[in-house]
Amino acid sequence: MKSNPTYHAPVLLKESIDALNIQADGTYVDVTFGGGGHSRAILERLGPNGRLYGLDQDPDAANNIIEDERFKLLPFNFQYLKKVLRMEGVRKIDGLLGDLGVSSHQLDTPDRGFSFRFNTPLDMRMSQSGQLTAQKILNTYTQEQLQSIFGQYGEIRNARTLSQCILKARDQKKIRFVADLLQVIEPVIRGKRNKYLSQLFQALRIEVNGEIEVLKSMLLQAVELLNQEGRLVIITYHSLEEKLIKNLIRNGCFDNEPQKDLYGNFDRPLKSTVKKFVAPSEEEIKENPRARSARMRIAKKLE
Repeated sequence: MKSNPTYHAPVLLKESIDALNIQADGTYVDVTFGGGGHSRAILERLGPNGRLYGLDQDPDAANNIIEDERFKLLPFNFQYLKKVLRMEGVRKIDGLLGDLGVSSHQLDTPDRGFSFRFNTPLDMRMSQSGQLTAQKILNTYTQEQLQSIFGQYGEIRNARTLSQCILKARDQKKIRFVADLLQVIEPVIRGKRNKYLSQLFQALRIEVNGEIEVLKSMLLQAVELLNQEGRLVIITYHSLEEKLIKNLIRNGCFDNEPQKDLYGNFDRPLKSTVKKFVAPSEEEIKENPRARSARMRIAKKLE
């Protein structure tokens, strides 16, 4: 079973599949099917009675469907994880894998508007059914809203200056295309240009797709669905996402401090199976530079 490397090179492939601790007859979910690389590797370890479900809201992912009776692709956003699995008669699972972020296919497809390399409409929707686009954000959000998403989701240090620059420019001309945006912000770019633009486009993409709230929803559903000793394996590419996973495993919630009762006790349904996180090797980063910022957290479900 070969994956589609032109769609997306699966990051931390062997490490993530090992982390799932796959049982031959188990039921598993790949909530970010994409090019199918991780799913194909999971199927190689499943027995004839094992089951794998892939989720992906991007219609392009259907082009990579796996012809295997043990597999089914569910074309939904993973925020509906529990609901769509129940539609399939599944109430418990033995492992869940998520490779977050944007795929190489999405970055390299010009008309999706995910990359600053192409002069295309500022879209950035993972699913075309969504109503919010990057263009709408740039032309309608207040300065405070723009500053917040640039600072929080993009970790851009001069987020206030950037947001002021955008507001001033859009009063003269609507920002519709990538080239429009680049022309507007060129004077305020700080540090390495490509890194700055990557952070900006990341911030817009996260806001367009509501990625943080969607991720929180999926993670809470995953914890509920996992069998005892079931594995949660999540690969992140952004510090905010990584922190959410870390806090959930450590504190049983998304906050820095656990929610304790009067006696100082708190519910922690997960336990990390690694000391910290797993990062790609230098060799993998050399072969796939987009894996550079990847961090994988692994946990098992407690009683």
